[in-house]
Amino acid sequence: MGTDENWAEAEFDTVDLGDKRRNKRLIELAKQRAGRPNGSISSSCGSAAATKAAYRLLDNEAVGAEEILSAHYESSIQRAQSEKIVLAVQDTTELDYSHHPGTQGLGYLSTLKQQGMYVHSTFLVTPEQVPLGLIDQYLWMREAADFVTKKKQRRKLPIEEKESWKWIVSLEATARAQKQLPDTHIINVGDSEADVYDVFVRAQQLNLDIIVRAAQNRVVVGENRYLKSTLENQPSVGKKTICVSRRTGKPARKAKLIIHFVALTFLPPTQRQNEGLPKIMLYGVLAHEETPPEGEDPIQWLLLTTLKVTCLTEALMILEYYTCRWAVETYHKVLKSGCRVEERQFADADNLQRYLALDAIVAWRVLYLTMLSRAGPELPCTAFFASEEWQALACFSLKSQKAPAKTPSLQQAVLWLSSLGGFLGRKSDGHPGPKSLWIGLQRLTDITATWLLFHDT
Repeated sequence: MGTDENWAEAEFDTVDLGDKRRNKRLIELAKQRAGRPNGSISSSCGSAAATKAAYRLLDNEAVGAEEILSAHYESSIQRAQSEKIVLAVQDTTELDYSHHPGTQGLGYLSTLKQQGMYVHSTFLVTPEQVPLGLIDQYLWMREAADFVTKKKQRRKLPIEEKESWKWIVSLEATARAQKQLPDTHIINVGDSEADVYDVFVRAQQLNLDIIVRAAQNRVVVGENRYLKSTLENQPSVGKKTICVSRRTGKPARKAKLIIHFVALTFLPPTQRQNEGLPKIMLYGVLAHEETPPEGEDPIQWLLLTTLKVTCLTEALMILEYYTCRWAVETYHKVLKSGCRVEERQFADADNLQRYLALDAIVAWRVLYLTMLSRAGPELPCTAFFASEEWQALACFSLKSQKAPAKTPSLQQAVLWLSSLGGFLGRKSDGHPGPKSLWIGLQRLTDITATWLLFHDT
């Protein structure tokens, strides 16, 4: 499935695993995994011979996870070339393999009883939240010694030796992408964990624009001295009503947010005054709910950005851009729940990383379909589906032996596909989500295979 009938060939056009046969095997395995993202490797491959070939590739020490991903990174850059603005959203997730203690080379998670690895993804997404793909995926393992080192000792370490280095890695990847995309404005977006002074300094050095949710009440130049009080004392420039999604035990509701903004000069952290760190110039945008319903916590966002904010329209734009960060959280959910990467069992962590690199791309494909159908519902379904796939899907859904003469829209094809995954399509259901689509994709593989038995293509 893809923008043509050979999406995997296009996605891995520049891949070089040191052998053409390996390249071919990777492309074939990518197609198989995309057809059954929710299934095991053996169910994706469909035969003992194909399964053996897949494990042979993933066991091969000459194949690097970075080589698999690098071709996808280049394809992500190509997809971004036609965009004026792209958000490089970043976030971390943990992969827990405690259920398979036989895997060698894994690290620890929150306790010494959990083994696994951490994955930090930098994901390109349009302002309309269409995911264009990864430009970096940084993995690391916690060692047992990390649990012995006290918090005060860790603070004294250089950032290169801390887990917060992941934010700098993302900035460096964004800077490389920006050089490749001179006509596209890339903005790096991080959550409150990215509120690290080194991040602001490095962004300034790289001449990158960033948006970060504030976590610390930092010292700023001015009579109010601190970040939060400085923003709270700015006059309101307007209001914005947003929809708050339904949560466990809480119905969906609307919230009216009050907007403030101000230009800020940050001083280096007090405990780091002797490091020669520069002052940092940023804009702050505060959006907060003054009168939440009884029993509800007030919504509050405090965002820091290098982008100039001089009016309500620009402040609202910063808030809108920040919401795109949730795309990377959804991506990690698809990776873990849709591709079930935590269920895979390998003898060592290197093999696991090679597999993860492949399914990292498959997870993007599922999310790409989800969001593309929302941003471009009237696109022809051939923007994603091969001809035999949409025809098989149409025949199955319409209970017809003959496919429609006119190519359906992407929105229509996605509705048919999501119904295979249990989506009911009622007015209150909204858009199909990734879960119904990855289940639908798995069923579509079998439907297409059956359809091909009775039709010439």
